Amino acid sequence: MTVTSLQRPFTVVSLLPRLLDTNGDAGNARVLAQRIRWSGHDAQVVDVHSRADLPEHVDAVSIGSGTDAALVPARDALRTLVEDLRVWSNSGVPILAVGTGWELLSWGIDLADGTVLEGLGLVAGQAVPRATRATDDIIVASKYGRLIGFENHARDYVGAEASPLGRVVYGTGNGDRTSGPRIEGLTMGEVFCTHLHGPVLARNPALADHLLRAVFTRHGLEYLRGTAAESVDETAQAARNQVAVRVGHSPE
Repeated sequence: MTVTSLQRPFTVVSLLPRLLDTNGDAGNARVLAQRIRWSGHDAQVVDVHSRADLPEHVDAVSIGSGTDAALVPARDALRTLVEDLRVWSNSGVPILAVGTGWELLSWGIDLADGTVLEGLGLVAGQAVPRATRATDDIIVASKYGRLIGFENHARDYVGAEASPLGRVVYGTGNGDRTSGPRIEGLTMGEVFCTHLHGPVLARNPALADHLLRAVFTRHGLEYLRGTAAESVDETAQAARNQVAVRVGHSPE
């Protein structure tokens, strides 16, 4: 029998939005839910501040960025969810982690004072201090199309060269390399980590749709972009083109 719909709302979890929403990145969860609705299916966003908030079903996960003051409480809260995160990642549930949310999933974060904050160890690599903060537009060439966002980070990311999200066309990304092109982000199965703010999925709907295809495939469904998304996606493309032209690159 062909499955044509899910007999419950698709559930997008936003992890720790009180601690990890400095750049509006918790909005990525709302983008996913709205695009699901535009495709003709029901969807809900569940804010998870502790393990007690976890819903029965989880179809996608969004983790935003936060300040360094929130690193320890956010890490400690995520530790209570580490087994859930591991199960989700191993079973193909899409997980998007941005900025410090990504760093907390790593081996650890080297802080400017010389101390190291141990991470959850779910993705390869670690964050290390930069000489100067990276705050600028960023353009990334990826298999999901050209990604454009804003980066704002005081740390580089090392040890993730084998599986980048894409190649930096303009900006800093994971940081300087001794050889080869600069890279941005990290991918591991359906886990996506990036420095791009915006929120990244609002500015780059093709990446959002990739995550949603994975969500739907897990349930034997085909994801089709809804017609209501077309004008929104045109606006997002116009915004990306404005950034590209401003930094000396051609529009799409």
